Amino acid sequence: MKTLILGGSTFVGRRMVDLLVREGHDVAVLNRGRTASSLPEGVQRIVGDRTSTESMREALGGTEWDSVIDVSGFVMAAGGGQFEDLIAMLDGSVGAYVFVSSIMAYEPSGIMPWTEDSATTSDPETTYGGFKAHAERAILERHAATDFPGSVARPAAIYGPANNIHDMETAMFLRLRRGLPILVPHEGLVTTSYGHVDDLCLNLREMSQLPAARGEVVNITGQGASSLAWTLLLADIVGAEANIVNLPTGFTDRKPLFGHLFGVKHHGILSVAKAAALGLTVERGIEQGYRETYEWFCSTDLVDAPDQLSDPVWGAGYDFTLESEVAGELRGR
Repeated sequence: MKTLILGGSTFVGRRMVDLLVREGHDVAVLNRGRTASSLPEGVQRIVGDRTSTESMREALGGTEWDSVIDVSGFVMAAGGGQFEDLIAMLDGSVGAYVFVSSIMAYEPSGIMPWTEDSATTSDPETTYGGFKAHAERAILERHAATDFPGSVARPAAIYGPANNIHDMETAMFLRLRRGLPILVPHEGLVTTSYGHVDDLCLNLREMSQLPAARGEVVNITGQGASSLAWTLLLADIVGAEANIVNLPTGFTDRKPLFGHLFGVKHHGILSVAKAAALGLTVERGIEQGYRETYEWFCSTDLVDAPDQLSDPVWGAGYDFTLESEVAGELRGR
């Protein structure tokens, strides 16, 4: 199959490229060309700026693809109406288009699990979740109007090798290995669905080849854990005791004090019954996935990462010095 990956330099996009290359696909990657990265031999690199419809037309005009998998469709790269221009440009020249959305497209509800027909967020398009919901509607409306072969995958918190959001498992592995305090807000009850990056990539490839997925929104990530249970699971995997410090509500506005997934807006569990009905491959167990991720982590330079680190794209990071100062303050009360 001739497959185009929109985005492909880091994490999900790069793991997607690697999966398709292993399977023998003819793969191309489109991005802005600003992130230093190497691609496997034979992968075509196309430079295009998603903030410019003209740039995308120059990059993709006259091309045809068996499938397009869009892992870079987020508001920082593709807002302001360019998304509708993109799918209009692809309509008629692709066999399948799979958009990677997010659990953040949902309107939060305490009734779980969330199913694909649950309400989507009313947040503005300039927000992450608001843009995802906007893009989903555009895909479904175009499918209804022209039979555009678009589908939507909704994952939740994706983890795994080369995760470029540093305040997730990377930060927790480091805290546990170094015996540092772990600040846990909301009594550790915030519960989130977690999914391995390679399971997501496999499901995306399957959706791109599945006619029944066209015009559908499909939840991908189903296994969940509370923030406390997740911390204790990773502690068991690392072989360390978790030095947990409960963080009172009054301290939760001081950042960064804990991983972003511990915040209340990430309290949600997805149903993957629809994915199962479509025949998508069932995700690996959460414990197995994190054990594999920790094995990868221990083989990298991340084991010696500094006490403060922030991702330049997402702005997500950690500051162990600040966390220790707050933990000391709380214990001194």
